[in-house]
Amino acid sequence: MDLQNKRIVITGGAGFVGSHLTERLVADNEVVVVDDFRNSERDWVHEDATVVEGDLIDDETVVEAITPETDIVFHFAADKDAARDDIEQYRVNNELTETVVERMHAVGVEHIAFTSSSVVYGEAPRPTPEDFAPLEPISIYGASKLGEEGLLSVFAHSHGFTVWNFRFANIVGPRLQLGSVIPDFIQKLEESPDELEILGDGRQEKSYLHIGDCVDAMCHVVEHADAPVNTYNLGTRTTTSVTTIADIVADEMGLDPEYSFTGGDRGWTGDVPRMRLSVEKLSALGWEPEESSDDAVRRCVQELLAE
Repeated sequence: MDLQNKRIVITGGAGFVGSHLTERLVADNEVVVVDDFRNSERDWVHEDATVVEGDLIDDETVVEAITPETDIVFHFAADKDAARDDIEQYRVNNELTETVVERMHAVGVEHIAFTSSSVVYGEAPRPTPEDFAPLEPISIYGASKLGEEGLLSVFAHSHGFTVWNFRFANIVGPRLQLGSVIPDFIQKLEESPDELEILGDGRQEKSYLHIGDCVDAMCHVVEHADAPVNTYNLGTRTTTSVTTIADIVADEMGLDPEYSFTGGDRGWTGDVPRMRLSVEKLSALGWEPEESSDDAVRRCVQELLAE
């Protein structure tokens, strides 16, 4: 699907990923950002985008945002609180997606790009390909994303939708908020420059993809993949440990803190301690990330410190 001269709706478009995608698309398209601004910033929304403020579960909001003239919906809106292991998160995320696809079906909109997550795989062998099975998520967030993917599959195969599912690695860059390891470390070191507490044993190891590469990859997949359901991992071929992230943050801040560890092999309940996605399918489609995981982390630290 060509992403030019389209009416594009981005749910959660004032958030971290959504606001960057808006900036990428707004020059060549009519972009409508839908957001309730509870976990995002109005200042992040590009001035040329149209804003629909409200909760997508409310009929008035979804009717105003998704019209028969809409060409594609990028569905990013979600409850992302990784520290909350609550069945309510599952219910809310699935209700958001139900509302979006039911409205799309009602007005004849058939293209949706969805931000899923690597956590749908659970603790899988590495590198993990898109066709790995069985999918056994270990967090409520992962379960919610898998449920949403299932609903989108139904609308693709039974109602003529074209679906693009993006299973993200850890996405980093400007506007990354607290609750992610890099801004958390920065805040801790700003408050206590001589010490840094690290959750788990510090050996947790995951792939980190810069937001610029993430947005570019999403657009490339939408423009080049056209099956009813197109599921792609978005990540790098490399990984970075939590202790290495601490080293990079400390280095960029000019500090030499003493590390302490809370212990255990993971940072919180539901955390997948080691993750590396296979990106061979994405590579076969003609796209490769420009930066390694370590480079993406360092660039993110520099950008956050400059904000």
